[in-house]
Amino acid sequence: MEKQEPITAALPVLAMRGVVIFPQMTLHFDVGRKKSIAALKAALNTKREIFLVAQKDLSDEEPKISNLYSVGVVSEVRHLMKLPNSENVRVAVEGKYRAVLSEVLENSRYLCGVTQERLERPIKSSEKDYEEALVRGIKELFEDYARVSFRLPSDMTISAMSEKRASELTDYIAGNIPLPLENKQALLKELNPLKRGEMLCTMLTRETELMELESDIHARVQESVDKNQREYYLREQLKVISLELNEDDSPVYEAEKYRGKIALLNMPKTSKDILYAECDRLMKTSRGTPEASVIRTYLDRCLALPWGKLTRDKLDLARARHILDKDHYGLCEVKERIIEMLGVRHFVPDIKSQIICLLGPPGVGKTSIARSLAQAMGRKYVRVSLGGVCDEAEIRGHRKTYIGSMPGRIITALEKAKSANPLLLLDEIDKLGRDYKGDPASALLEVLDGEQNFAFCDHYIEIPFDLSRVLFITTANDLSDVPQPLIDRMEIIELFSYTAGEKFNIAKKHLLPKQLKLHGLNKRMLALSDDALTAIIDGYTKEAGVRTLERTLAAVCRKAAAKFAEGNEGKIKINAENISSYLGAVKYKKDVFDTLPMLGAANGLAWTKFGGEMLQVEAAVLEGTGKVELTGSLGDVMKESAKAAISYIRGNSTALGIDGDFYKNKDIHIHAPEGAVPKDGPSAGVTMATALVSALSGRTVKPDVAMTGEITLRGTVLPIGGLREKATAAYKAGIKTVIIPKENESDLEKIDLTIKSSIRFLTVQTLQEVFNTSLNEKKSEPVDTNEDSNKDAPEVSQLKNEGVGKYVV
Repeated sequence: MEKQEPITAALPVLAMRGVVIFPQMTLHFDVGRKKSIAALKAALNTKREIFLVAQKDLSDEEPKISNLYSVGVVSEVRHLMKLPNSENVRVAVEGKYRAVLSEVLENSRYLCGVTQERLERPIKSSEKDYEEALVRGIKELFEDYARVSFRLPSDMTISAMSEKRASELTDYIAGNIPLPLENKQALLKELNPLKRGEMLCTMLTRETELMELESDIHARVQESVDKNQREYYLREQLKVISLELNEDDSPVYEAEKYRGKIALLNMPKTSKDILYAECDRLMKTSRGTPEASVIRTYLDRCLALPWGKLTRDKLDLARARHILDKDHYGLCEVKERIIEMLGVRHFVPDIKSQIICLLGPPGVGKTSIARSLAQAMGRKYVRVSLGGVCDEAEIRGHRKTYIGSMPGRIITALEKAKSANPLLLLDEIDKLGRDYKGDPASALLEVLDGEQNFAFCDHYIEIPFDLSRVLFITTANDLSDVPQPLIDRMEIIELFSYTAGEKFNIAKKHLLPKQLKLHGLNKRMLALSDDALTAIIDGYTKEAGVRTLERTLAAVCRKAAAKFAEGNEGKIKINAENISSYLGAVKYKKDVFDTLPMLGAANGLAWTKFGGEMLQVEAAVLEGTGKVELTGSLGDVMKESAKAAISYIRGNSTALGIDGDFYKNKDIHIHAPEGAVPKDGPSAGVTMATALVSALSGRTVKPDVAMTGEITLRGTVLPIGGLREKATAAYKAGIKTVIIPKENESDLEKIDLTIKSSIRFLTVQTLQEVFNTSLNEKKSEPVDTNEDSNKDAPEVSQLKNEGVGKYVV
């Protein structure tokens, strides 16, 4: 017998991922890598031969020759087909002979090398009996393997039984059963058929034992099927029966549809069991009954909730700052607090959400800044208006046993947001009502408590829902009516009324461009000068925010649009001189006060919901019997301040240079102008005391001085609120000196730099310091307090009574 020479050939190389091919084996597989497809095409252009070899690392997308096994199979490409709608190809190959890659050839398009055939060691005549016995053993082991394996087709066993040579039998079995890649590669590498058969016997024995163990485990699992699984199979049978009977609307089929949806929810098992119980009730209920409708509605609302659905927070501080600055002018303190919150979440993403309450007058941007925060964080935004809500069920929901019942507003908002971690704005929390139906503010205690809201239970849903990931923002105008326990759960961030400069910038940068766009205009059609904007702010609006300012600008744009519609050509220019032709006469005139020293009158400062106001207090001393008259719609607290001022002056009359019996032979009349406007609060105490001392002592009050502060019987000046708004009012009125309590010195940091540079703020602790600053020295000639002496003094205020509101002084 002639010795066979090994075949040597230069062939394309195809790296196989997780697959080992054996000689005489036909294999179909898909190819997607560009180099592999190029190698196949190169093989088709030559002798259709290609070297198939397994790669060592299955995750390697671009394997090199060094990452391939040394032994492979030279195969013939029988068929190549491009897959539709894909760049992949499907190939059919047949293994020819074992080979080893002896040399690598340079080719940039695909792997290429020189292969050398590896010949099997021939079986000696003395080994024929051993080969026959080995073949029988392999077949027996393979039969055992096929018995416990349910994945082998029967024709494979028949084909294996027909093989008589150890070489072909081992290659056939190894190529068609699922063995580890390393084991298959070891069988391919072994050139001695007998040793290869022995290795296969060992592998088959181990695989059979493992599969028997798997079978035992499966049998134990089947034996441990509990009642729930048994019910599941029965329900599936019922479902199939309903389908066969065309009963798609049967209670059984409907309940099984709900069960399938419930199984997909990301919720605790205990919660799913509650819903499964409702499905069982639905299954036993006739379809047309009211009870079935109640159950069906309940399940639909529960399934609509975002169980475990979270949006990913965007914590880019630069981006957040840009969004906040783009949407809002000023509000530095609020923006800084938001940036701080995002900064903490950057390091601790799972931190419990802080409850933030934005407190401030209407129209200063509380609601809109919450919307901008949601945009900056990438969270869903949903708003719940609490104004006028007086039923506790509006928060917690109604019991589902009632007809027409529904979840509360919190759960409804989450259903609308379709996210379990939205930004939820509770708007106007201070407008909550209370009646016989319950207290909604008390119901909010659990919602806004980070230690409890992880298991918030709505009366309708009756399943705990996690609210701890929700970012709650609340807004309020006044916290005086909000229960203290609710305030204690929130971090208060105060938004102050806008100054005239801030309103000007907001109008110019935000409101005017917005209104021009809404009315179909542009800057080339309508030009509103800076002095016209200032005139609108000072003469046509009186508010803390900018809502009226926006409506006024809209009115200007409407009139301009009407002119263009009537055929006007050219650009419309509006300035302070012609603004009245668009908006009519000025509604609010600037506060103008005396420029000469005043006797029995002092400039006070008041806070209103529209911002700060100047409030002049007048005192008159008349011959009488010691009566005290208080006029000007004064509240109880303000009247008490007036009485405290009189008592202090009586106790210190000698030091003040006042007749000690004035309370016996003099009548005192204290009046606050604008009598139709209610006024109350303690901070007018220093103003009334100063006006009264001026009237009793004959010392005039400096006209460019304003003051605010509460007083005691001992003459101590106590702190007040609303200093920022009061300082703004003083600035607008041209006041040069403002007297404030010593304890309010820290509040000066919140006042605009422009105001602080124009006004001297003097802090005092006692009334004597107030008198020393505000009163002039007494002149030798008495000052005439008759009406003629003040006939040229300008009117105290031209404010309209309608809509001015209440002064808090």
